[in-house]
Amino acid sequence: MSGKPRLTYLNGRGRMEPVRWLLAAAGVEFEENFLETREQYEKLIKDGVLMFQQVPLVEIDGMKMVQTRAILSYIAGKYNLYGKDLKERALIDMYVEGITDLMQMILMFPFSPPETKEKNIDSIKERATNRYFPVFEKVLKQHGQDFLVGNKFSWADVQLIEAILAVEEKIPAVLSGFPQLQAFKKRMSNMPTIKKFLQPGSPRKPPPDECYVETVLKIFKK
Repeated sequence: MSGKPRLTYLNGRGRMEPVRWLLAAAGVEFEENFLETREQYEKLIKDGVLMFQQVPLVEIDGMKMVQTRAILSYIAGKYNLYGKDLKERALIDMYVEGITDLMQMILMFPFSPPETKEKNIDSIKERATNRYFPVFEKVLKQHGQDFLVGNKFSWADVQLIEAILAVEEKIPAVLSGFPQLQAFKKRMSNMPTIKKFLQPGSPRKPPPDECYVETVLKIFKK
């Protein structure tokens, strides 16, 4: 064993991508095991590795962790990215949950029928610009700090930069009315660990394509 966290998922973003982001932002190297067939997935279930018969699976500190939220909470706590007290942790949790709601729309987009894609893009834009991004624009403006919580880099900042870049892939000008978020994006993208993760050849996965969608359906749909 190398001691590095081992991530088991498909070779694509999905629900594992925020885990990759968080580990990378913390400066933690990890190994990946990619599922390519339904047989591999069924073997994990048969072997009792997946508590709820679901991936992501992260093997870390002698544990076989499932459930994305639990995995992310553990990593954030382990690497001091989860605030200094309960109040800060509550804020981080609220921000993360909000971002997760927005990212759920991004997550499901590749699986939508072609005839609904334009409508779904409009929905993502509407939610991002009217519900989610205004919250973070206001937070950053009101406390005048570089980060969302306590002027210290946290899990919430990692989730937000991931979401900003994911939405921009579909709506390039989405930040045009959000100067605080534009500055935030620049700051985060220049942090050494995140800058490294954004370079070609990093473990960051590209936007889902048809091949990824087909692999997901082949492995998980009976």
